Amino acid sequence: MLWADAKKARRIKTNMWKHNIKFHQLSYREMEHLRQFRRDVTKCLFLGIISIPPFANYLVFLLMYLFPRQLLIKHFWTAKQQIDFLDIYHALRKQSHPEILCYLEKIIPLISDAGLRWHVTELCTKLQRGTHPAIHDILALRECFSNHPLSMNQLHALQLKALSRAMLLTPYLPSFLLRHRLKAHTTVIHQLDKALAKLGIGQLTAQEVRSACYLRGLNSTHIAEERCRTWLGEWLQISCSLKEAELSLLLHNVFLLSTNYIGTRR
Repeated sequence: MLWADAKKARRIKTNMWKHNIKFHQLSYREMEHLRQFRRDVTKCLFLGIISIPPFANYLVFLLMYLFPRQLLIKHFWTAKQQIDFLDIYHALRKQSHPEILCYLEKIIPLISDAGLRWHVTELCTKLQRGTHPAIHDILALRECFSNHPLSMNQLHALQLKALSRAMLLTPYLPSFLLRHRLKAHTTVIHQLDKALAKLGIGQLTAQEVRSACYLRGLNSTHIAEERCRTWLGEWLQISCSLKEAELSLLLHNVFLLSTNYIGTRR
């Protein structure tokens, strides 16, 4: 399966080079394939590097057996492991949610516009009560996330670390690298969203829908397919309404839209 993925990625890259196509101009499935393959290859390269010393390959086999979630890509996980490992990763992701909410509450006094202050306060209250926010509740905050105090360039180090955990990215990097990675990761998701909106959610298979939801913050492994499609539709309505300067809101949406969705609080 990994070899087949590599051949497909090579075909896509060759076609991009021949026709001078950029990543964001690809179809949704081509973009998603390249994104996932890059992540898989990064994991494989790490294993390759630690296997270089003489006889180290014996240790690598032992490590792969003991730590399959950390060292192996999904092609080598059993069906049960795929569900269990995704649950573990989502539990790690959810640990960052209280921190993100706490930070949102702390910045309320820093918002100069009274209307925006009220909207942020109302949203935080709904999230604390366990209410799933409506699309208009989130889009009402666009200005707040495109300027001070919540634009991408205004986020503090602790918030960057919490958001990195929410995106399943390592938080153990300097602030400028965390900000760069979050910007790049959110930009790719935004590009994927535009391509997916063009394709249509109805064209996705059940597995593709679940994978798309999981990438965007929802633990879709235990939610009915129709609920996943509904949630993904809400996400796309928000994402496709945002401009590049408002991507901080899309980044926070990983927490805002998923934390209280029906069936996710386990």
